[in-house]
Amino acid sequence: MTIRMRPRAGMVGVAAVAVTATVLTGPARADTAGGVSGHQATRAAIEAAVAAGVPGVTAEARDAEGVWKTAAGVGNLKTGEPRGKNDRFRVGHLTSTFVATVLLQMEAEKKLSLDDSVERHLPGLVSGNGNDGRAITVRQLLNHTSGLPDYFADSDYVATYVLGEGYLQHRYETMPHGKRVEVALAHPPVFAPGARHGFSNTNDVLAAMVVEKAGGRAYEDEVRKRIIEPLGLKATSTPGTGTQLPQPSGRGYSKLFFDTKPDRIDDVTEVNGSQLWGNTDIISSAGDLNRFYGALLRGKLLPAQQLKEMKTTVVNPDFPISSYGLGLERLTLGCGTSIWYRDGGTVGWLSLAALTDDGRHQLTFNYNGDWRADEILSILSAEYCGTSSRTR
Repeated sequence: MTIRMRPRAGMVGVAAVAVTATVLTGPARADTAGGVSGHQATRAAIEAAVAAGVPGVTAEARDAEGVWKTAAGVGNLKTGEPRGKNDRFRVGHLTSTFVATVLLQMEAEKKLSLDDSVERHLPGLVSGNGNDGRAITVRQLLNHTSGLPDYFADSDYVATYVLGEGYLQHRYETMPHGKRVEVALAHPPVFAPGARHGFSNTNDVLAAMVVEKAGGRAYEDEVRKRIIEPLGLKATSTPGTGTQLPQPSGRGYSKLFFDTKPDRIDDVTEVNGSQLWGNTDIISSAGDLNRFYGALLRGKLLPAQQLKEMKTTVVNPDFPISSYGLGLERLTLGCGTSIWYRDGGTVGWLSLAALTDDGRHQLTFNYNGDWRADEILSILSAEYCGTSSRTR
């Protein structure tokens, strides 16, 4: 069984993508000297992902013994430069946990209620084709029970901004924040609000818009003032309309699904951050993400009531071993260990952060390629069960 990666930028049916050529595999990096012992199975699972075709992996674990860092494979396929243990990368949908945290802080401050209608904060925006912001709550945006269509389900949008030559031609364009919502609302709802869980990227963009309306300033400013600065996350940033990654970082690679060359791999490191705004745009490192998620689950960022709300989950019918909270997901591994996690992707990158309920055992890792998601569960099982899921 593998973690179901939802349809995301650069990943169409990614869980079914075939194995890539192992000629892309680069030399493995040694673990941090003096690091934590007991992560041999995790290291082996990471090396297996690289052997299966992932260009490179960077990872950090934290537990009672301290901090363990490792990297494997390459950060640059052209030069062969190895992947770095402190690389910065686009975190993809882990961005949603930052947004949910800000909204829950705002609820604690009485600036909004998660049971407010979307219409109250974004009047007139969610309407047309049966979509109705009056019937959808902020909470339903965060736990993806709104029923709103996903803009990634729009074939014209995908052809223009996600796949093949369309992506390469348009990736430097500045995109208005509302464009993706407009694309989505050209389609009818997938189901009635509250009927079930169904992931939609549109929810994430709308949630960031609510942050701006309730806070009266840019969502990026709210994230920086409320999370990045208080936690001292020096490697975490929001790109705005910038296209580059801060250093140190590797390159990001994608299979853009060219019809005649399905295994073609392109360097997609550069992209205008506005195309990812509020949804998948945050840039960070494994170390910073561990600090963020650890502080979150240890109650350093939210009052007890809001943390309880974040951890209140709904059934995910598309991935039965997982349930969905507010910017967090709950997963029970094959060995019986339950963890909180958030997985996320964007063109060129796959990331996952996971931790135990008390926030004291954490693992974050990133692929600088957007395929081989089927290796992810093996890495999680290695860290939290002490064995690869391959052997179960």
